[in-house]
Amino acid sequence: MTKKDIYQESLEYHSTGRKGKIEVIVTKPFETQKDLSLAYSPGVARPCEEIAKDPEAAYEYTAKGNLVAVISNGTAVLGLGDIGALAGKPVMEGKGSLFKKFADIDVFDIELQSKDKDEIVRTCELISPTFGGINLEDIGAPDCFYIEETLQEKVDIPVFHDDQHGTAIISAAALLNAIEITGKDISKIKAVFNGAGAAGIACAQLFVDLGLRKENLVVCDSKGTIYKGRTQSMNPYKERFAVETDARTLEEAMVGADLFCGVSVAGAVTKEMLKTMAPNPIVFAMANPEPEITYPDAVEARPDCIMATGRSDYPNQVNNVLCFPFLFRGALDVRATKINAEMKIAAVRAIAALAKEEVPDSVLKAYGVDNFEYGKEYIIPKPFDPRALLYIAPAVAKAAMDTGVARKPIKDFDAYREQLESTLGRSKAIMRYAFNQVKKRNFKVAFPEGANETVIRAVGRILDENLVHPVLLGDKGAIGSLLEKHAIDVSKVTVIDPQENGKSGEYAQSIYEKRQRKGMTISRARDLMHKDTGYYGAMMLEKGDVDGLISGQDMSYPDGIRPILTCIKNEDPHGAVAGVYMMVFKGRTMFFADTTVNIDPSAEQLAKIAISVSKFVKEFAITPKVAMLSFSNFGSAPVPESQKIAKATALVKEWAPDLEIDGEMQGNIAFNEKLRGELFPFSTLKGEPNILIFPDLGSANIAYKLLMRTAEVDAIGPILVGLDKSAHVLERGSTVEDIVNLTALAGLKAIQHNS
Repeated sequence: MTKKDIYQESLEYHSTGRKGKIEVIVTKPFETQKDLSLAYSPGVARPCEEIAKDPEAAYEYTAKGNLVAVISNGTAVLGLGDIGALAGKPVMEGKGSLFKKFADIDVFDIELQSKDKDEIVRTCELISPTFGGINLEDIGAPDCFYIEETLQEKVDIPVFHDDQHGTAIISAAALLNAIEITGKDISKIKAVFNGAGAAGIACAQLFVDLGLRKENLVVCDSKGTIYKGRTQSMNPYKERFAVETDARTLEEAMVGADLFCGVSVAGAVTKEMLKTMAPNPIVFAMANPEPEITYPDAVEARPDCIMATGRSDYPNQVNNVLCFPFLFRGALDVRATKINAEMKIAAVRAIAALAKEEVPDSVLKAYGVDNFEYGKEYIIPKPFDPRALLYIAPAVAKAAMDTGVARKPIKDFDAYREQLESTLGRSKAIMRYAFNQVKKRNFKVAFPEGANETVIRAVGRILDENLVHPVLLGDKGAIGSLLEKHAIDVSKVTVIDPQENGKSGEYAQSIYEKRQRKGMTISRARDLMHKDTGYYGAMMLEKGDVDGLISGQDMSYPDGIRPILTCIKNEDPHGAVAGVYMMVFKGRTMFFADTTVNIDPSAEQLAKIAISVSKFVKEFAITPKVAMLSFSNFGSAPVPESQKIAKATALVKEWAPDLEIDGEMQGNIAFNEKLRGELFPFSTLKGEPNILIFPDLGSANIAYKLLMRTAEVDAIGPILVGLDKSAHVLERGSTVEDIVNLTALAGLKAIQHNS
C-alpha cells in the first residue's frame, strides 16, 4: 500500500460515521424517573456530601480512579513537530483509544493552546481533582522535563510523560535481554546515545538506573557530543550527561561502542559507523518513521548485531503501547501518588521477562508467522501481546507498594491478576473460575493427537497453570522431540504409544463386547486400539484410566466425535448427546445448544439436551434459565415444527420441575421480559434466559457462528453434554487458548460426573 493510499484511508477512518475515535458512555441505568433521581437531583447530593467529608470517597463514587487526562500542547507531535494543540488532537484521541482497548482505562484528551510551561503546569494542577492520573504527550523538550517534574511536586496523582519514559522503559527491557544474549555486562559496556530530547534523556537516565555507568555513556545531539565544558545549545538536562571525552562527533563516539541508542533523525548512522563498533553490537535505531539506519543496512554491515527499531515491519519494534496502558493500570489500581523510578524499573523487568515466554497464537496470527522465539530477533514482546497487562500492571503495583506511594495496597495478588484477566476478554473471568475449580483435582486428560505441535504448545500452558496432568497419545519419538523443542519437562506428562501399551488388548476386548452386535469384529477392535489414538483415548476414558478426553485438532468434527460416541455411554440410556457453546458477552454469559451434534432432534431429545445443559451450567454457580426457541410464541403458529418445541418444554417441566424454563417462544420475546409479561403473563420464565435451546442444528450453528463474526462475544466450546464421561471434540484448527479452555471445561464436566 502506498503512502497516498494509507493517508486517504486514514482520513476516511477518522471521518466515517461518528467523527473521531472516542465517545463517552453512561455506565449506570438511565431509563426511568427513578434512575434520573439517583443519577442527578436529588440523589446525587448524597455522594457529594460524602466526598466533601472525605476526598478519598471520590474514588468510590465517581470515575476519578479510572480516568486519565491525556494532555498536550502539540509542540512535538509524532514526526510532525510543532503543529499546534488542535492539530495534535487525533493523536491524543488515539492515545485514549489505546488506554481503553488495552487496559480499560477511560481518558479525556485535553489540548492546551499554550507554550508557557508554567501556564501548562497551573492548568494541569487546577484540573487534577478530576483525574486519577495525567499522561503528558507530545510536548517539546526541554519544557516537557520542567512540566513533568514541577507538576508531580504539586499534585498527588501520577504524572507520566510517555514520550520520555515509555520509550525508555521499552528500550531498557530490550537492553536487558540484548546484553543477556550477547553475554555483555551492563556496568562495563560503552554506550552512545544520539538525541538529547525528551526520549533520549529519559532513556539515558533509565539505563543508568539499571546499571550503565555514566562515565561509559556519551550523549550526542545535533551539535555533536555533550562533553564537559560545552556551552553551545546546552540546558540543565543535557548538562547531567556531560562527560570527559575527546570525541566531538557521533562518528568518533561510536568507535568501540557496545550500544548505540538513537532517538534522533533518519539516516544519522552509516554502515561505516556500525563497522567501528565493538563485537556483537546492540543497535537501537528508534527514530520514526525512518530509523537512524535501516534494519537491512545494519545487519549487512554488522551481521553480529542485535537491532531494534520503532517499525513494525522489522524485528524488535520499540512501541510505547507495550508500556503506558499497563503502567497506568497498576498505578491507578493502588491509587499511587506518583510513578517513581522503581515502578518504571519494575515495568522494564516485567517486559523483559515476558519476551522469554512462549508467544500466544493470537500474536502469531496478527503477524502472519508460525513462531517467535526469544533470541536476537525477538528481545521484546510484540506490542499487542495480550499478556502484557498481566505481567506489567502487578509488577508496577507491587513496586508502588514497596516504595510507599500506594494509598490502596493490594492484599491478594492472585485475585488481582484474575481481575486483570477479565479485562483481556469477557471470557477470562468465567474461565478463571473453571481453572480454579479444576486445578485442585489433579485430573488426567488424554490428548489423542499427542504429536500435534499446537496440542504440545497447549500442554505447555496447561502445565504452567497446573491445570491437569496431560496424557499424550501417539509416537513416543515424535512426541518426545516436540516436548524437547518446547522445553516441556517430560516427567510432568505421560506419553503412551498404543502400539506398545499392554492395555490395547483389554480395550479391544471391551469395545468388541460393547459393539459386537453393531458390526464390530475382534480383529477390527484390535486394529482400532493399535492404530487409532482417538478410539484408544476414548476407551481409556470409558475405563476410568483418565478423567477427560480432548480430541479433534487434526480432523473434521464428525470424525472426531465418532470414537467418543462409539466407546462412551450416554449419561442417560435414553438421553441425547449435544454440543454446547458458551457465548460470553459483555455483562452476560449464555449457553447455546445443540450447536454440533443433532441435526433434527426430537422433542424428547430437545428436552434431555435442555436438562443436560442446565446441569453443566450449574457447575459455574449460575442458576439456569432456559428458553426453548422457535418461530412461534406459545402456540401462535401450531405446526409440527413449533409443536415439537412445545412438547419438549412440557417434558422438561415434567422431568425437571425445579428448572426455570419456558417455550416455545421467539428470540425477541425471550429477551424482552416486559413485553413477555404483557403478552404472555402466564410464562414461567422470569428475567432473561442464559440457556438457549434451538429447534435444530442448522439454526443453532448459524446463530453462534454469526455472533462470533458480528458481535463482541467470546465463543468457548464446543462442550459435549449428555455423556457419562467428560469427552470433547475441538473444532479443526483450534488455537492454543481454545485447547486450554476446553481442557478446563473438560475438568469441570469431570467434577460434575464425579459428584
